[in-house]
Amino acid sequence: MIRAYKFLMRPTVRQTQALGEMLRDHCSLYNGALQERRDAYRHASKTSIKYGQQSVQLKDIRSFDPERQGRWSFSSQQATLRRLDKAFAAFFRRVKSGEKPGYPRFRGVNWFDTVEFPKDGDGCRWDSTPHDPVTRVRLQGVGHVKVHQHRAVAGRVKTISVKREGRKWFVVLSAEQVQPKPLPATGAVVGIDLGIANFLAYSNGEFVPNPRHGRRAAEKLEVAQQALSRFPRRKAKDRTANHQRAVDTVAQLHAKVRRQRLGHAHKTALDLVRAHDFIAHEDLKIRNMVRRAAPKPDPDKSGAFLPNGAGAKTGLNRSIADAGWGVFLTILAAKAESAGREVIAVDPRNTSRQCPECGHTSGENRPTQEKFHCVSCGHTAHADTVGATNVLRAGLVRREAAPA
Repeated sequence: MIRAYKFLMRPTVRQTQALGEMLRDHCSLYNGALQERRDAYRHASKTSIKYGQQSVQLKDIRSFDPERQGRWSFSSQQATLRRLDKAFAAFFRRVKSGEKPGYPRFRGVNWFDTVEFPKDGDGCRWDSTPHDPVTRVRLQGVGHVKVHQHRAVAGRVKTISVKREGRKWFVVLSAEQVQPKPLPATGAVVGIDLGIANFLAYSNGEFVPNPRHGRRAAEKLEVAQQALSRFPRRKAKDRTANHQRAVDTVAQLHAKVRRQRLGHAHKTALDLVRAHDFIAHEDLKIRNMVRRAAPKPDPDKSGAFLPNGAGAKTGLNRSIADAGWGVFLTILAAKAESAGREVIAVDPRNTSRQCPECGHTSGENRPTQEKFHCVSCGHTAHADTVGATNVLRAGLVRREAAPA
C-alpha cells in the first residue's frame, strides 16, 4: 500500500528564495505549455498537442534558458507537464459525460504551490545526510534543506513533492510499504450519522459534538478581512508592508481553522477505527448538498423573482462546509484500510424517517430536527440516533449480500 507523509521544512533565507524561484519557473512552464495547446487548437488545422510532444521540447527549453528552466530537475518538469495533461484529460472526460467542463486555466504565481519529483534520487534525495542527526532533503537547484521529521517513515520512498502553504514549506513523501498488521478484533459494529448540531451520532446513542471551528473564528476573520479590504488589490510585489501583513493575517486564520478541522477529523476517525471492526456511514453527495438555491422566477412579473430561501440555504451550506464531512470520510477510509477494518457506505434516503422498531417510513415520524416519534408504533428517540441505527442495519445487510 502507499502511505503519504508530510513534514515541515526549515529552509534558510537563500533556500526560501530558491524554492520560490522553482515554483515560479514551473508555473511559467505550465502556463507556456497551456498556451501552446490553446494556440494549436485555435489554428485552422485544429491540432491537438499531447504530453509526449511537449516533453520532447524540454531539452531545447532548458538549453535556451539555462538560468531559469535549466536549473531544475528534468523529471520534475516532466511531472508539471503531466499535471497539465491530467487537467486536459479531466476536461475532456467532463465534456463527454455532460458535466460542467471547466477548461484548464492559467495559474498565477501565488496559485501554483506544488512541485513533484516522480522518483527519489532523480533530482531529489530524501534523508540526504543520513549520518547527520538532522534530517534533510536534497532538491536540485536548492540544496540540502532541513526537515522537521516528527515521525519515522516506513517503507520505500517513491515520490517527493514540495508544497508551499502561506509562508511555510512542506515536503510530502509517498512511501510504498507492506500491508500493516491489522488491529486486534473488538467484535463491535457501529453506524454513524453525520450532522450539523452534532458532528456524529452513533447507533449506540453516543454523540460527538460539532466543534464549529469556522464559526468560532468568524469574528476574528471578519475583523481581519475588513482590515484587508481597506487596501486596493495589488500583486504581491506591489504591496506595502502593511498590506502584506493584512494578507498574511487572513491567510494564517484560515490555515488555523483548516488545521483544527483536520486534527478533529483525524482524532474522531482514529477513535472509531480503534473501537469498531465494522463501520457504516451514509453515502453523502456533499457537492450536491451545498449547491446554491435555484432562483424562482415570478410568473406574474417579468424579470422578478419569488423568495427561494437563499439566505437560509447559504447558512446551511456554510455549516456543512465547516463540519468537513468529506475530509472526515476520506480520513476514515484511509485509517480503516491501515487497521484492517471494514467501512461501508449506504444509501442515506429515509434513514432518519424509518422507524427502527416497526419499519414504518413517513416524514411525519420526524416532527422536529432532533425528535423522532413513530406515528405507527409510538417509538421515540433522537432522530440522529435513529438515522445511525438504520445506517448500521443497511450496512450489515449490504455486507451479507456482498459476494465472498
